[in-house]
Amino acid sequence: MSSSERVVIAGGGLTAARAAESLRGAGFDGEVVVVAEERRLPYERPPLSKGYLQGADASSAVYPLDAAWYRANDVEVRRGAPATALDPGAHTVEVAGETLPYDRLLIATGATPRRFDGPGAGLRGIHHLRRLPDSTRLRTALRSGDRRVALVGGGWIGLEVAAAARGYGNEVTVVMRDEVPLAAAIGPELGARFRALHEARGVRFAAGAAVAAVRGEAGRARAVVLGTGEELDADLVVFGIGAVPDTRLAASGGLELDDGVAADASFRTSAPDVYAAGDVANVWNARLGHRLRVEHWANADASGKLVGRVLAGESVEYDEIPYFFTDQYDLGMEYSGYGELAVGASPVIRGDLDAGDGGEYVAFWQQGDVVVAGMNVNVWDVNQDVQRLIRSRRAVSAAELADPSVPLGALAGPETP
Repeated sequence: MSSSERVVIAGGGLTAARAAESLRGAGFDGEVVVVAEERRLPYERPPLSKGYLQGADASSAVYPLDAAWYRANDVEVRRGAPATALDPGAHTVEVAGETLPYDRLLIATGATPRRFDGPGAGLRGIHHLRRLPDSTRLRTALRSGDRRVALVGGGWIGLEVAAAARGYGNEVTVVMRDEVPLAAAIGPELGARFRALHEARGVRFAAGAAVAAVRGEAGRARAVVLGTGEELDADLVVFGIGAVPDTRLAASGGLELDDGVAADASFRTSAPDVYAAGDVANVWNARLGHRLRVEHWANADASGKLVGRVLAGESVEYDEIPYFFTDQYDLGMEYSGYGELAVGASPVIRGDLDAGDGGEYVAFWQQGDVVVAGMNVNVWDVNQDVQRLIRSRRAVSAAELADPSVPLGALAGPETP
């Protein structure tokens, strides 16, 4: 690659940081420009609903690379100036009124939270969590410990915020459409374990319910109104109802969109020299035989590292197994696998669902005799073996999976170099 070439990275998240880092690590000595919408260096999201929100981490914990790194590696970061328009034919993007040429462009614009837009949406006390200032405002509101908090959404973010809110001593109610939290992700049996974990700490659940409106007084939220007409007192309402890929830049350039920006296994989009990675990218997955868009930290981290090598001229393809983790109270969990292949499968449990705080076990989901997903709860240093087992596609009996005397590493077979 010529030192006169310019790579532009549109995005201010972990994918952008890892791509810049990987580009330089792969020997690219041309110009690298990161265009970030926020007025801060690229940062990662997990602390916003975990350590930072809980007050355990400083705001500096969100930055994978500091300002000194960008200076030392001659990477320009333009803050507070998002790329707003793309012309693939001219190889340019518009940034704050300036036309910025590129030789290669990475779209790493991430996702934006689904926002409540019903009656009362503009009241004070309503929160959506995506950016560092969002987490700062929510943390400040929770710290008093005297709030009635309604968490709308029974997914991972909602439960992590519920744990943080209870940690500060607030009253918490989780409002969710399903009867069991996390049922779509890990099934009703294990989802019920997470519900029990929260209920043991005083969290209430309004299951099978949806929020129709937020009622306020003097401009501030005072209650959520359910579809049934029932009201739940709440002076702080947090919506965790999912996210949508931020495809505005890609759409402005006429790129193919398919639940995000459509990309092949090397992150190439439908436009020459334009790539997409991270939350915004719907990337071809050979194991599934179709594209897969993943919104978790590990995907942002791994895809950023790999796309940096691609941008530097290497020929590589993305084949990471989807992975995510959560921390709730004293429970820690890691999940690896292909959720769609596990649909309808009953989990095989190795360990004790009732031990400790939230259990100590590894759950496996199989398609036939092949493990397609695994989750370790309060059990550590096994995730690599779980991933090896998934990748091996070896036939394994449920009895072997459940037997703690059979090493997981042995089930996966010999490690390949």
